[in-house]
Amino acid sequence: MSASAITMHDRGLSWTAKVQDYLSLGKPRIAVLVLVVVALSGYIAQWGHPNLFSLFHATLGTLFVASSASAMNQWLERERDARMHRTSSRPLPTGRLSNTEVLTFATGTVILGMGYLWQMVSGATAFWAGLSWLIYVAVYTPMKPLTTLNTAVGAIAGALPVLIGWSAAGSSSGSILTDPRPIALYFVVFLWQFPHFMAIAWIYRDDYRRAGLQMLTVADPTGRRAGVQAVLGALALLPVSLVTAFGADGHRASLFFVAAFLLGSTQLFCASLFLAKRDQESARRLLRVSLIYLPALLTFLVFSI
Repeated sequence: MSASAITMHDRGLSWTAKVQDYLSLGKPRIAVLVLVVVALSGYIAQWGHPNLFSLFHATLGTLFVASSASAMNQWLERERDARMHRTSSRPLPTGRLSNTEVLTFATGTVILGMGYLWQMVSGATAFWAGLSWLIYVAVYTPMKPLTTLNTAVGAIAGALPVLIGWSAAGSSSGSILTDPRPIALYFVVFLWQFPHFMAIAWIYRDDYRRAGLQMLTVADPTGRRAGVQAVLGALALLPVSLVTAFGADGHRASLFFVAAFLLGSTQLFCASLFLAKRDQESARRLLRVSLIYLPALLTFLVFSI
């Protein structure tokens, strides 16, 4: 192979790697879950007959805003990320992307996403997306090294995709403030984050301690407080999840209630085991179950309407 061919090959690899680094700024696995919540919330709001045009544009615009929030989170936490094993290989700690590149990406995607939602969907949808971005970037991220309350604040932002999807469904879906379904669905996603993130906080507690992040498992190394929060979150989900099917067909609603109760009881059982044992095995079991719980609950809810 000639020297010029090698150079072109290296450039190709470098370009591909750069694209992959930019994509990783958006935290794809988190983004996928956010987009699923947005899409299914809009679908549920219109009782299975959504405006697909609005829902598509809401999902696309939210992708840009969510990617920006994740990138800004990494930019703000670049020094702490370098001290944690789970994040030390990210583009900023390794130097594969510069501070300017990441900040430019984050600024460009939030402007693009907000403008897109405003023009293609509605001002209300852009408002909820912007509020989620603001809480996540300007409140939650700076709170992480200061107080254990950061998890609750992060959960507020993490549940707002429900309202993004619901508002994208249009005024015929009913007011968010008077319809019990979006309120219940919001609190389902909000409460779900406690067992989910308490499991993560235990698994990576040494990383969080090295980075100086005030997670409950750092403030309370025994894990008892984290276990209690996981149990309380899972317990509260049981009654709240049932309200999401309010007004659904009787037979289908009954099937959903059974599924929601079984899913919730399984997660509560795993959260209780985590509280009792507080070891890696019980934490990983709770994490796996929580990752199944939310998509499964939303899927059953879709089929109940």
